[in-house]
Amino acid sequence: MLGLLYRVPWVNPQSTLMLYYLVTNNKVDRRWVPFEKISPRLVQAVIMSEDGQYCQHNGVDWQALNTVIDDAIDGEKTRGASTITMQTVKNLFLWNSRSFIRKGLEIPLALYVDAIWSKRRQMEIYLNIAEWGPGIYGIEAAAQYHFKRPASRLNRAQSALLAVTLPNPELRNPQKPSRRMKVLARINRARAQVSGAYVRCLN
Repeated sequence: MLGLLYRVPWVNPQSTLMLYYLVTNNKVDRRWVPFEKISPRLVQAVIMSEDGQYCQHNGVDWQALNTVIDDAIDGEKTRGASTITMQTVKNLFLWNSRSFIRKGLEIPLALYVDAIWSKRRQMEIYLNIAEWGPGIYGIEAAAQYHFKRPASRLNRAQSALLAVTLPNPELRNPQKPSRRMKVLARINRARAQVSGAYVRCLN
């Protein structure tokens, strides 16, 4: 039911973590911004950092997921296989802790959401509920907090730093990037500059 409600363009959903913080009287800074007022450079950087196959898959990157399963069976260290769609449904409907139960719920929810929302709407919601620092939710709040500018005016360097912050916003700070963060941001920036074919579903 909420999936259908969130299709509506003027509905601005909040993540379960944001709601938890609000209920527990923790400070939350989130300012919803429509997709067209988000810098395309930021969108490109996030796709290349989080989900390079975003425009190709149906909510789940089956190839990446199969690789993770094979690695787990072989006893090897696994890497993440969550798509932007999977991260969006996790943030909206599920909880944060890692578990096979949560991952099992993510997959059908991601397939459902990808079937009823456009890729543009998925990205709009994701960028408006993602965490970019303690209590900092959504790209507008992140841009203002970290770089004192609106999301629409983020340049390539700032976009790359914000994109590589997403996997660990509690430890990574785009204002004071570590040496590793700077390296990751340079790689991301180079990829984002040639990402045209990867972001065509958002045009």
